[in-house]
Parts: sequence; C-alpha cells; structure tokens
Amino acid sequence: MTETATDTGTGMAARTEDLHREYGRGGAAVRALRGVSVEVDSGTFTAVMGPSGSGKSTLLHCLAGMDRPTRGTVWWGGTEVSRLPERRLAVLRRSRIGFVFQAFNLMPAMTAAQNVALPCRLAGERPDRRLVLDALARVGLAGRERHRPGQLSGGQQQRVAIARALVSRPAMLFADEPTGALDRATGHEILALLRAQVDEQAATCVMVTHDPVAAGYADRVLLIADGVVAEELHRPTAALIGERLSLLGGGGR
Repeated sequence: MTETATDTGTGMAARTEDLHREYGRGGAAVRALRGVSVEVDSGTFTAVMGPSGSGKSTLLHCLAGMDRPTRGTVWWGGTEVSRLPERRLAVLRRSRIGFVFQAFNLMPAMTAAQNVALPCRLAGERPDRRLVLDALARVGLAGRERHRPGQLSGGQQQRVAIARALVSRPAMLFADEPTGALDRATGHEILALLRAQVDEQAATCVMVTHDPVAAGYADRVLLIADGVVAEELHRPTAALIGERLSLLGGGGR
C-alpha cells in the first residue's frame, strides 16, 4: 500500500483502479462492481446513473470510503484509502469528504445547528459554533439554527444535511439521490446549491441520481450497467441523458 500527501489543489481528486465489489459468497455472491476504473478531477461535478442494481450506489460508497472493495483500489489524490485501517480512514473521511444522504438522516430531537455539529461531537471533538453557523448560512439557513427538523420543510431539511456535510469544508462532496425525496422546485434549489459548491468553492462533487434533469447539472455523467461503466457523457443535455439511460434499461436505483 502506498500513502502520500493527499492532493488538495487542482488535479485528481479521486480515482478507482480495477474496482470489484461482491456481496455474499460462492454461487450466491452478487457482483455489484466488475473492474471499474474511473477518475474524478478536482473541482468538477460528476453524476452517476444506471438501472436498478447496476452498482451506482456501491461505486459512490466505495469512492467515499464508506464501503470496502473486494478487489482493486480507491485513491484520494495521492493517498490509497481502500486498505487504510478503519480508524485512520475515519479520521481522513472527516477531514476530506462530506456525504449527503437521500433520507437526510437528521436527529429529530436536535436543532439544525446540533445536527450539523453532530459528526464533530461523535468524533469526540468540540464543535466550532462559528463554523456551524457559517455552514448553515452557506446553504441559505441563517437564522434557522434553533429549528428542529419537524419545523423545517423537506428542502430545508436537505439543506441541513448538506450543511452537515460541508461544515468541515471538505474537498470532496458525495451525494446519494439528494433530490429523490423532494418536489421538483425544491430539488432544483438543492442541485443549484451543489453546483455552486463546485463553481464557487472549488469543491468536487459526485452524485448518484435517477433523474436526467438532475444529472444535467453535472459536468460529466457516468452510466453504469451490470457493474461496469457503460458510457461517459460530457456536458450532456437532459434529453441525451434520458435517451442513453433508456438504452440501459431505465434510471432506477
């Protein structure tokens, strides 16, 4: 295993090499990924799409260091993370990435500020209130820090989830169906926010989505089928994405 300083400037943010992920053993094993090699440049927005069971969410979780490959490697800049000990990987995850869940994953009894600060507290650290409030302000929720999830709309709850992912100012942001539970208008607001993180904050974003319109916000779209990259589209229209996706069997999860 090779480990060097992680790239924090322009260049390669993340990559996989011959990535395989299998679940189960023997004849019952499910091969979710079959030798996927992809590169994600710093400061870009990549969407990952494919039919249900294609491996797109597995690829996202492996890239984000939240799942371990069966074979192959995952790199963040110059650091190979796929074989780091879990404790060292957890520390690196906290400093390098943010993850946005489709279902928000907010604690209902906590305020927005407390939810944003939760990862820091779970790490045994004292959260910096200024950073928490700044993260909420960056997603348009200044003044809502004392509101609990039940007092917020679905779009506002997703903004809290994004603020939680952004509070450490990560170089990479991973989003799993971030607009799947939202109405179209609110979804566009969230997508514009993710796009702004790339354009204005030089963040790197990788997003799994089933929606060609959502994928149209990205610089690049990876179409996954049967655990491999079937096609790569650059700056595509939603119409082209939908056309290509239909040839793979749809855009399910």
